[in-house]
Amino acid sequence: MRKTIGTLVAATVLTITGQARAADSLEDSVKKACNKELTTFCKGVPQGEGRILACLYAFEDKVSDKCIYALYDASSQLKDAIAALDFAATQCKGDLQKFCADVQPGQGRGLACIQKNQKSATQACQDALKQTGLWKK
Repeated sequence: MRKTIGTLVAATVLTITGQARAADSLEDSVKKACNKELTTFCKGVPQGEGRILACLYAFEDKVSDKCIYALYDASSQLKDAIAALDFAATQCKGDLQKFCADVQPGQGRGLACIQKNQKSATQACQDALKQTGLWKK
């Protein structure tokens, strides 16, 4: 149980602004591609908790191919981003515990902490952050 919590904390700590910006871009792409569906079928549906996706699903026979593709593409990109975060969190878990145990997770604080301690961070962690684009040196 403790290992699971540690891994979740590590993944949370590594969530950074760059990933949030990518998610915003995906959201904008889906909104643009699905504008007709969102304004016709899902107007007034409050955001959050998957309600918009549930609405689109309810009208799936009327959703355009353009919208379906945008949803599929966003899903695929989010899956890749989660895999990258998971990989980096796994590789940096020890560094986060060693150098950043007192850092509150979120808003890039974990990544900033690792960068502050970059000379002491393991090579595996540094490489993972570079490979995933979370750390640009």
